[in-house]
Amino acid sequence: MNPTLPFETIVVDHGDRVLRVCRAVVGRDDADDAWSETFIAAMRAYPDLPADANHEAWLVTIAHNKSIDLIRSRKRRAIPVEELPVPKQASTLGIPGAVDDDLWEALAELPNKQRHTVAYHYLTGLSYSEIANIVGGSVDAARRAAADGIKALRKTYPGASQEGVAR
Repeated sequence: MNPTLPFETIVVDHGDRVLRVCRAVVGRDDADDAWSETFIAAMRAYPDLPADANHEAWLVTIAHNKSIDLIRSRKRRAIPVEELPVPKQASTLGIPGAVDDDLWEALAELPNKQRHTVAYHYLTGLSYSEIANIVGGSVDAARRAAADGIKALRKTYPGASQEGVAR
């Protein structure tokens, strides 16, 4: 531990150099974030730093690593666009044989609890006990909400009596 030199002195003495390193690696826009991350990490590690350590080299190493982390995180960021592409038709990815927009519209018209219980039970196969844990309430309330939802769908959705639709 280096009890003779307060951490604030380290920041004052080397802050400008660390900022220059960050700007060189990540550019002007993200340099302040990398600088902050550097000194947060340095502050956490400072108590364990040997008294004879080269503070500048230590901080530059941390700054380099934090800057590289920022560059890597940029690759995972969404790229803003002016307009989202409009799909030609609604996605049915993950729903075998589902091409019926009327069903999805009918489901959307159900009250939230009915829509959720119908979807969780009939589309994903969850038990009423599991559904009750998710939406709140009792197992009987979940069963009742699903039954009411199916009843409403049979009235509003013309294909409700066809094979594959809950009975």
